[in-house]
Amino acid sequence: MLFILATGCVFFPGLFFFSKQCLKNLPGLKWNEGDAVMVSARVVSSLQAIMASSAGYIISTSCDDIIEDQHWLTSAYILFAVPYFVYDIYAMFLCYWHKLHVKGHEVDDRPKSKSVALTRYLRREFLMVLHHVVMVTVCFPVSVFWRQGKGDYFQGVMFLAELSTPSVCLGKILIQYKQQHTLLHKVNGALMLVTFFICRVLLFPYLYYVYGRYASIPFYLVPLVVPWQCNLGAALLMAPQVYWFSLICRGALRLFTGSSSHSHGPPLFH
Repeated sequence: MLFILATGCVFFPGLFFFSKQCLKNLPGLKWNEGDAVMVSARVVSSLQAIMASSAGYIISTSCDDIIEDQHWLTSAYILFAVPYFVYDIYAMFLCYWHKLHVKGHEVDDRPKSKSVALTRYLRREFLMVLHHVVMVTVCFPVSVFWRQGKGDYFQGVMFLAELSTPSVCLGKILIQYKQQHTLLHKVNGALMLVTFFICRVLLFPYLYYVYGRYASIPFYLVPLVVPWQCNLGAALLMAPQVYWFSLICRGALRLFTGSSSHSHGPPLFH
């Protein structure tokens, strides 16, 4: 258990550092620090999403009994991935810090010290940071210990939520390099809208539906049958997804109607 956890602690920051150094030093690239940091953070997020989705597919398709069947990859990937959420808080702060100093994004009152910038970052991205903290402090122990080996299928399906992350990351990169009016950005925006809705917004209703079929009860009765902790957890996890999806819808509306109003857009999560 500790070995897998330690591997994740080394892998994600190590991959970020390796990607950043390659972008800065490889012949023909020679990117500056800010660009290398912001793109490397998105590369790591996308790779984590691909690994999580792959693990989720393997787990969910291997479980015939959605409650009792177990797969070794479930707990293994949770242990491996939990350090990612700690790393990602720091990586996104670095993106925020460098974005403040990118030409065209400067603001008159931009903070001179990282401590002041950190305070503003935590205030601006409070929901994203809270999401990541909850994933580490609540979802991790619940998934590894409280479940007691039950419901690996559900955990695998939840991993599939990461299918939407690569398109979110690509969208951020295209905006960063002022490619938001290209065909690629429009296609990616449509893909992001569809994958985020299916993989994150419809995720929990689907899990309730599957359990209803398993237990031979109507869908609308499932919340009355499952433990209240499951309902509370589902509501708390689904709420920010609905909020972020509303931001994506607003961005898509501006993209396809040609409006130029500004919005922060959704964060890079998971």
